[in-house]
Amino acid sequence: MSSATSPTPRCSIVIRAYNEEKHLPALLDRIQAQSVQPVETILVDSGSTDDTLAIAGRYPVKIVHIKPGDFTFGRSLNKGIAAASAPIAVLASAHVLPFDERWLEHLLAPFADEQVALSYGMQRGGAESEFSEDQHWQRWFPEHSDWDQPHPYCNNANAAILRSLWQQQPYDEDLTGLEDLAWASWAKHEGYKVAYVAEAGVTHIHEENAAQIVNRHRREAVALKSILPQSHFTLLNFLGMFVRRTLGDWRAALRQGAFLQQAGPALRFRLLQYWGTYRGYQEAGRMTPAMQQVFYYPPSVLETRRRNDQADCETETAR
Repeated sequence: MSSATSPTPRCSIVIRAYNEEKHLPALLDRIQAQSVQPVETILVDSGSTDDTLAIAGRYPVKIVHIKPGDFTFGRSLNKGIAAASAPIAVLASAHVLPFDERWLEHLLAPFADEQVALSYGMQRGGAESEFSEDQHWQRWFPEHSDWDQPHPYCNNANAAILRSLWQQQPYDEDLTGLEDLAWASWAKHEGYKVAYVAEAGVTHIHEENAAQIVNRHRREAVALKSILPQSHFTLLNFLGMFVRRTLGDWRAALRQGAFLQQAGPALRFRLLQYWGTYRGYQEAGRMTPAMQQVFYYPPSVLETRRRNDQADCETETAR
């Protein structure tokens, strides 16, 4: 069917991806099974070296490329949404899996209210997830929906926004994270609503080593300090949050009969989480290329890409 006669998609799903061959097929299969159709799927790839692009090529997916050296979460989303054609852009990480075939139906429902700028859905961990992180998700993604929540918290791993509002206010490309929080804060300031939809749930799979846990919270802290310059996170804050959240995890593990299995992992995760937060606050405002590589990519990715680009340039010059 030609593009001239193709029906207008109900929404455009923008997926950010880097080496996601393990999780991408299940997500794309679940998208095709959604009760809401037709949809447009856009994959924003930031230099994958595995079979991510080959897998995407087997589905009706538009692929947008962003160089690793240019990547930020905001820039990646802006590129994807700029390529979208539907009035609502659904934002998803490549390592999430919707609970069921009504995920989009539920996520889009709040936009019946013209004052809703953004909706976001529940997240839960999978079997590989850290116990402590699942406690975080249960705290911030409750069982009951709120289509006009009083705060701007949201998460772009499972969200949808009005493209017309994004055109007025694109995502901040300079933030190292929390671009979703910054955008939702703007929307609420402009008088729009942020809707939380518990029924639009996904499993969010994080498979991180210790360094990746530290760096994820480190870059989010750098971003939060940029958004809230007067905020602070001292060593005393680090110790207080580490102790308080660890004890909370231990109590939850006791209630679930999993204390012996989860006591050590919970202590380890909270230590890494809040140490990363503390480090990020000390580094705020001093973003360097080396920090960018640590924040977004495994070691050597940007350097390898830089050498390849240089070699390509030298080859072209020789011609």
